[in-house]
Amino acid sequence: MIKLRAVWTWILGSSLAVAATCADGPNERLRGLGVELPAPSAAIANYVPAVRTGSLVFLAGHLPRGADGKVVQGKVGAGVDEAAGYEAARLTAIALLGSLAAEIGDLDRVVRIVRVGGYVNAAPDFSRHPQVINGCSDLLVAVFGEKGKHARVAAGMSSLPLDAVVEIEMVVEVRD
Repeated sequence: MIKLRAVWTWILGSSLAVAATCADGPNERLRGLGVELPAPSAAIANYVPAVRTGSLVFLAGHLPRGADGKVVQGKVGAGVDEAAGYEAARLTAIALLGSLAAEIGDLDRVVRIVRVGGYVNAAPDFSRHPQVINGCSDLLVAVFGEKGKHARVAAGMSSLPLDAVVEIEMVVEVRD
């Protein structure tokens, strides 16, 4: 009887916690994670950070930037470990969300994260690209829940712009 009561208490408590989390919007979830969105970075070539067509927003490739604003550089598997690559992908997700918020005004308008393209500056023998790009994917799911789950590519590259650890692009469905 005591075990059964403990199980029901746990189930009820878990359900309420999940319901409370689901009731929170992406802005509240970001605050809860201690994340402040940056202003979009200036493009380093002839392109714009985001283009909206219909209900889709296409976000250009973004690079990870540290608290000092400098690009996080290096090659995973040759001086940069997988955990640092994961953190670089997480920082890139934050930059992408900053550009998305600037484009659409409010992250509550996100219907779903559709696709993420993740590119890892990797040593030739490094093959755990998906685990690195999980830094981005995990943050998107933490912020948007089920709406944050997306199709994805995670590929290794011999080099990336400005020697960035990762470059990530994203497609997002939004509502008016």
